[in-house]
Amino acid sequence: MTVIRRATAADLEHILRIYNQGIEDRIATLETEPKTLDYMLHWFTQREERYFVLIAETAQGEIAGWASVNPYSPRLAYRGVADLSIYIDRAFRGHGIGKLLLAELESQARAAQFHKIVLFTFPFNALGQSLYRKAGFREVGVFHNQGQLDGKFVDVMAMEKLL
Repeated sequence: MTVIRRATAADLEHILRIYNQGIEDRIATLETEPKTLDYMLHWFTQREERYFVLIAETAQGEIAGWASVNPYSPRLAYRGVADLSIYIDRAFRGHGIGKLLLAELESQARAAQFHKIVLFTFPFNALGQSLYRKAGFREVGVFHNQGQLDGKFVDVMAMEKLL
């Protein structure tokens, strides 16, 4: 059984490892350089409480993935909109960890008074899109040539869900 819980500073090495896998695999972020533990510590400690981080921990104590609710915009008008991130360890992709994380993330986002979640994904990330569509997210549109990855322009798809 996998438990979804709030992350603590003790989880940061696992979060870092999984995030760097996502960077290396070029499937989940436009980031190209691996992050450091100092980077993740700053990222984790500088968050407002309502912008939480969740961990998926297996019965064997392995950290299988993590998810976070992030600010969409610093403008007060968008205070009810959250941006999400979900990263799954390579060994656990396609095993339902993302579904568990996303369900708990939505529940806690409602409790934190968010009314909408948005996300940005690559159009070629079929596994991620499948997860989001099954959870009720809809495609808003595609930003063409939104960023560069390994010297090539890539598109980014925006998705949303009203809570």
